[in-house]
Amino acid sequence: MTTETTTRQWVKSSYSNSGSCVEWAPNTAATTGTVPVRDSKNPGGPALGVHAAAFATFVAGVKAGDFDTV
Repeated sequence: MTTETTTRQWVKSSYSNSGSCVEWAPNTAATTGTVPVRDSKNPGGPALGVHAAAFATFVAGVKAGDFDTV
């Protein structure tokens, strides 16, 4: 089990004008090996920890347009 000592700095897409979006805290990946992901409508709620490599693969797929037909 990894103990997180870095304060999470939540980020959301610049396309999220309404504020209802998914947020992630990439600044903790180096120390924990995971990227926390949460619902911006419930910031005090739970966060899902996604393995940093899996998150990077997902982001690369989004940028490449792999999910455009979904």
